[in-house]
Amino acid sequence: QVHMAESGGGSVQPGGSLRLSCTASTSSVSRGSMAWFRQAPGKEPEEVAAIDSAGSTNYADFVEGRFTISKDSAKNTLYLQMNSLKPEDSAIYYCAATRNLAYGRLTRGEYIYWGQGTQVTVSS
Repeated sequence: QVHMAESGGGSVQPGGSLRLSCTASTSSVSRGSMAWFRQAPGKEPEEVAAIDSAGSTNYADFVEGRFTISKDSAKNTLYLQMNSLKPEDSAIYYCAATRNLAYGRLTRGEYIYWGQGTQVTVSS
């Protein structure tokens, strides 16, 4: 069974930075498409950023160049560097991955493996 474990969440002031990490229990996961989603209280989950099997990245419009997604396949780890954080970025952040190689933009349902989430709070 594949296990995904996020870390790096926390509380920061507006304008601050956080780096989220997500480590998968098996190496095959990092060869698939991986993504970060977030869910704020009372809102639907939304995709933040994704990186596919070819290394191509996609970002939600609200990222506005502030976040960078990357992965280290040798460490089976996905990252999300978040800079210039805003209060509206506060949410639980989840990492997700596909079972197989995948390319391009995917729907939420195509991600099979999910982490438990890490809380990000941006507040003064």
